[in-house]
Amino acid sequence: MTEMLSYDFMQRALLAAVLVGITAPAVGIYLVQRRQALMGDGMGHVAMTGVGLGFVFRTSPVWMAVLVCVLGAITMELVRSRGNQRGDIALAMLFYGGMACGKLLVSVSAQAGAGSLESYLWGSILTVAPEDLVTIAVLGAVVIAVAVGLRRQLFAICQDEDFARVTGVPVRTLNLLLAVMAAVTVTVAMRVVGLLLVSALMVVPVVAAQQLTRSFAATQAASIALGVVVSLAGVTGSYQLNVPSGPAIVLLAIAVFAVFSVIAGPLARRRHRRGGTEPGPQVCDVRIPGPGRSRNPGQAPEKTSSDTTTPERRAGLAQ
Repeated sequence: MTEMLSYDFMQRALLAAVLVGITAPAVGIYLVQRRQALMGDGMGHVAMTGVGLGFVFRTSPVWMAVLVCVLGAITMELVRSRGNQRGDIALAMLFYGGMACGKLLVSVSAQAGAGSLESYLWGSILTVAPEDLVTIAVLGAVVIAVAVGLRRQLFAICQDEDFARVTGVPVRTLNLLLAVMAAVTVTVAMRVVGLLLVSALMVVPVVAAQQLTRSFAATQAASIALGVVVSLAGVTGSYQLNVPSGPAIVLLAIAVFAVFSVIAGPLARRRHRRGGTEPGPQVCDVRIPGPGRSRNPGQAPEKTSSDTTTPERRAGLAQ
């Protein structure tokens, strides 16, 4: 361990792993709530175009990926909000086109070789340069501040957009903000996890934490802790075994999910015996700001023509 920490590139890689481990689950929990778990994967495809442009114009691939990813995220959200039947086809074209364009741009660039592309696809602890660490720190801090600072509003639109809109929450703005945060998270994590696997770090720690927690706040905290642990362990393992860091991190996260899934059943039965009631969904105490009123999701809604939600849907992270 002492020998590993004596290398500058490992110090940068471990710091980047901590930042990525915090950022990815902090945003991923909202994507899981909205049943958009694969959005990060699509963003990873789009980010390839940004990486290719960075190589072609001999500028930072990370910042170019941020720009392209943000534009792609806004396009994705606008397509999703329209809700037409051809939206899936449009998104598929965006994802596949982004990947193909990125590969083409990298191939015609004299600056990048196969090894450089592999490091972006699968992650590599050797590629975290000092300037990359600064970029990851700045972007990660912004994403974490938004994800935690606007937790109540983001939770509201993830649970029930119609009710959130009635209470005065700027639903469209927050939807776009969430899409942009997901795009930035992908580019933040690509050096450590890789573009092809970043979605797993956004989702797996969240669903693993859901096995043991019973509220939104607890799940968010637990998933961030798991993200940091598996990221640090994965980077350390990749150094010891001389393998890409991305696959090591993701496989560790899946292993944790498997363990938590095994112990979740007995833990739920123990809670049932101790409480004497059937275990059910737990609500998150989140009050939605709005003009003239606020509501706890655990309370029954007023009967209005626009409120067609059910108590199960308004409950926090039920599973």
